Amino acid sequence: MRLKETLYADLARQYFFSGQTGKSPTALGLMLATFSPRFTPIVIFRLSHWCFQKKLSPLAKILSMVNFVIFGLEIAVRCEIGPGLYFPHTQGTVIGALRIGVNATIYHNVTFGAREVDIEYQAEARPIVGNNVIIGAGAKVLGAVLIGDDARVGANAVVLEDVGPGTTVVGIPAKPINRID
Repeated sequence: MRLKETLYADLARQYFFSGQTGKSPTALGLMLATFSPRFTPIVIFRLSHWCFQKKLSPLAKILSMVNFVIFGLEIAVRCEIGPGLYFPHTQGTVIGALRIGVNATIYHNVTFGAREVDIEYQAEARPIVGNNVIIGAGAKVLGAVLIGDDARVGANAVVLEDVGPGTTVVGIPAKPINRID
């Protein structure tokens, strides 16, 4: 998916959560949403990831730093995140996952990352998150775990093992409380 199409999908999710369902994202809507603290960090991340893909690493890192300083949101520039990303709030969020699927909703103070200090960003030490996943405020997803499609991670849960599709996990360490078949 191209950058413009991905941003429109992200904007469509913004419209959905703001109660504007049924309205198509427009160029004017994109411009106005750019000033939203829920959408601006997504635009900045998309631009930094695009720069990383185009081998413009210094610019990618500068954009990533802007996100961190202004919005308190740290996202690894190499993390692949599908379209439809939504942050109800961004403060204190660290995303060092390998990949996150489409239509992810990630609340504030969430951490995705390796279990050990990993300066080199080793792919095999990073979480992979499926499609249509909701990660509650304060949750931690650590290590090479897989969060399946349609899974839910409760607030403040610490995920150290794989979470199956349609499963909701809570607690420290996170344990399943239900599964949707």
